[in-house]
Amino acid sequence: MAFELPPLPFAYDALAPHMSKETLEYHHDKHHKAYVDTANKLIEGTGLENRSLEDVVVASAKDEKLKKLFNNVGQIWNHNAFWKSLKVDAKVPAEIARRIDADLGGMDKFKKDFVAEGLAQFGSGWVWLVSDNGKLEIMKTANADSPLTHGKTGLMVSDVWEHAYYIDYRNARQKYLETFVEHLINWDHVAEAYARGGMRAAA
Repeated sequence: MAFELPPLPFAYDALAPHMSKETLEYHHDKHHKAYVDTANKLIEGTGLENRSLEDVVVASAKDEKLKKLFNNVGQIWNHNAFWKSLKVDAKVPAEIARRIDADLGGMDKFKKDFVAEGLAQFGSGWVWLVSDNGKLEIMKTANADSPLTHGKTGLMVSDVWEHAYYIDYRNARQKYLETFVEHLINWDHVAEAYARGGMRAAA
């Protein structure tokens, strides 16, 4: 079973002016596609060929001999999650707002802390809103790592690899992250993912 590049769940210009068509064309059509193509080559002969993407991510994360495979399948899973996390100016559902108040100190503090975690991720990586047994947390992961390998379930994620923002924001990661938390979180998806226990089935 070969991995496939899923289409974006929105038009290439749907996130403008916060994320440009050019960024999405490069990010999805080139970077994401490269991970898919490479993973399909690396998985041959591993015995994992007919496993789900999630299973391959978890299995390869535990085996140092499969590090290159993990780097690519992890990036596939993370990017699948990232595209589902994006929507312009979505409203926060009441249940998620209550959980953010209870677990993260309110929306303003969540936004501030999410940006801070993204800035604190040295080099390439990701910053996530996750559920840990129903409690919301913010966490960052490096490179291809994800909540899957930490026993937590992702609700949404921002990509902080430079290719995610360099065309639109140059090296201003903070401005990109501030724009992300203000305008680009798909809160409807967060609510759906929380209700079913995370992104695992959807990614």
